[in-house]
Amino acid sequence: MEKEIWVVKVGTSTLTYENGRVNLRRMESLCRALSDLQNAGRHLVLVSSGAIGVGMGKLGLQSRPAETEKKQALAAIGQCELMFLYDKFFSEYNQTVAQVLLTAGVVHDQRGRRNVENTFRELLSMGAIPIVNENDTVETSELEGQNFGDNDTLSAVVAGLISAHFLVILTDIDGLYDRDPRKDPAARLIPRVEEITPEIEALAGGAGSNRGTGGMATKLRAAKMARASGIPCAVVSGSDMGSLYRLLDGQPAGTLFAVPQKS
Repeated sequence: MEKEIWVVKVGTSTLTYENGRVNLRRMESLCRALSDLQNAGRHLVLVSSGAIGVGMGKLGLQSRPAETEKKQALAAIGQCELMFLYDKFFSEYNQTVAQVLLTAGVVHDQRGRRNVENTFRELLSMGAIPIVNENDTVETSELEGQNFGDNDTLSAVVAGLISAHFLVILTDIDGLYDRDPRKDPAARLIPRVEEITPEIEALAGGAGSNRGTGGMATKLRAAKMARASGIPCAVVSGSDMGSLYRLLDGQPAGTLFAVPQKS
């Protein structure tokens, strides 16, 4: 039986504290849960933000710089630290990781796309967990709001590239609400979305945190892209890794963007 492939995306706000320093407890919990999912018979691909945020924390910067060159330099510093930590935590659970840095140009080029697909296929067949990020040191599209634009979109692109069975986006709230839960305590979680209508899109807020680039709008866009490829997408809380186990067991968690059933 073919193993299911899950793409899991984690954002900067999940991986770091407000001061930009790495949230080691949460990162360790994430690596443990993903290792468990791998042991349960899934193939895992992790799309991880956080390079710029971790770079900011390492240099003690309180705000994200506006200059592209500075953001590229921070990404180079932070990516090194991020992969060191992932390798350390995953190794504790006997998992092998691999770094995959992508650019929109490579993915949109036919030959480049084929090479990326081949690399993912071989890594997964070896039992490795690819850890994916946009190559911010040479690709400025995410930093300037073009092409991929954010890692939520990148995760949907990767899911489509490798014909994943499921996309999970870990974020700093429990899922999609009918109102902003940060402002309205009566806001209710929407557990399942059958179709992403203009009304559903209108529920999404603006940009994300000072340390990241995404918000609920980018997650809806990613869910829409995944559904177009026949891939269901769940948006769940990154502060509760139990959400991943509930999804593994087929139980409700966060907001599930379902795919249309084939007749």
